[in-house]
This record gives sequence, structure tokens and C-alpha cells, in this order.
Amino acid sequence: MARISSYPFDTVISDNDAWIGTEATNRLTRQFTASAVANYLNLNAKVNIGGQMSFKWSDTQNGGVGTISKTGGGGSGSSFNNLTQIRISTKELNGQNVIKFLEYITGKPILLGQGDQISQFGHYTLDTYVVDPQTSSYYIATLTYIGGNGTVATEGTQYTLIHFDITGGSGVSVRQDFGSSNQWVINNTTGKAEPSVTLVNAQDQVIFGCIDYTNATTITVDFDIPVVGSSFLN
Repeated sequence: MARISSYPFDTVISDNDAWIGTEATNRLTRQFTASAVANYLNLNAKVNIGGQMSFKWSDTQNGGVGTISKTGGGGSGSSFNNLTQIRISTKELNGQNVIKFLEYITGKPILLGQGDQISQFGHYTLDTYVVDPQTSSYYIATLTYIGGNGTVATEGTQYTLIHFDITGGSGVSVRQDFGSSNQWVINNTTGKAEPSVTLVNAQDQVIFGCIDYTNATTITVDFDIPVVGSSFLN
């Protein structure tokens, strides 16, 4: 076999490029592709990004170090708007302690996103974050759903959790959808005392209702008849 130093350098990497290595379980020589290594690094949080926490979903409440789970267990296959209380391991997948960071962003918007599917996510306000009285290795977080898409994936799927505020000077509206009702209760996550409110019906036509800024985080809209549609805060 030729000396390694005699092989030319390849500075253009493609997914199917491969190199030789040793498998840890049996010490046998194997080939590893660039795409497989990249996938391993991504899904096991081996590359740290400030403010981004990585966990694996567990259908068992308090399912182990580096997990995030629904209170009471289960959750896989359910819509993100059904997550109102979750259990978060005090350590993420790569072993970093997340307690103080999550305490710091309590009361702020967060995004829980599937690691390998960017369009599968839930956007929430992290309302409370307190130690689990049964075990200090987990914290209990209560959530208010803002928006999202898709459903919770199967057990073992990697999720990232980040502080995610789309209102801070970006000009992006915060949307909330409503079923047929005479009254819409809007979660005000803009940080503004009285944000502008735009209301549309199911046909995306602008409509009008009686708007009451109930408190710093809640806006109530009353209609004469039941209405299906969406609100946009800016």
C-alpha cells in the first residue's frame, strides 16, 4: 500500500467521498462517506452553536439524559399545538447543562424544531420552567402555542430548541389561527403593550371586531357572529 502522503489532496468534497476508519464496536476497518459523517455530527449535536440546544424526543416522561418528553409520556404523531407541558433534561445531547439558559429565556418565544426536517416545528412562549419535584435531573416547562407545522416525530428523533423571536424589529407579523368563534383570545408575544392587530377571515379578507387589550400578553376580539380566520400582530 502506498504511503498516505503520496495521495493527492481533494479540496472539493462531495457527499459520496469516503475515507478509511475503524468501527468502534468491533475494531474492523470501514469506509465512511462525507454525508454519513455530516449526518452523524448534525443529529448528535457534535457541533456546538451558541443558543441552540439539542435533545432527542422520548415517548417516556423523563426519558433519559439529553431527552425532551411530554408530561405523561407519548406525544409522537400528535400536533405541536397539543404540547402544553414538557419535561426537559438538564443536560442536552452533548452533555452541556441548559438550566441557566432556559431560565434566562423563560417568558420569551422559543422554537422546537425537528433536526432533519426544518418545516416540522412548534413555536411557543416558554411560560414557566421549574425543577421537577420528583427528580432534579429534569425541569418542567409549560408552553403556550403560537404557531407551527406538522407533528411530533418518532421516539429518538433529534430536536433543537432555540430562543426564537420573529418580532424584534423585523417587521414580521405574528400569526394566530382561530376556529369558528364569537371571541378570539390572542396571545400577545410581540413585547409591545398595544401592537397593531389585523384580522382576516378564512378567505383572507380583512374583517373587523371589537378589540380589547386585556393585559400585556392577551388581546380579546369580539364579533357579532362566529368567525373562522387569523390574527396578525405587528
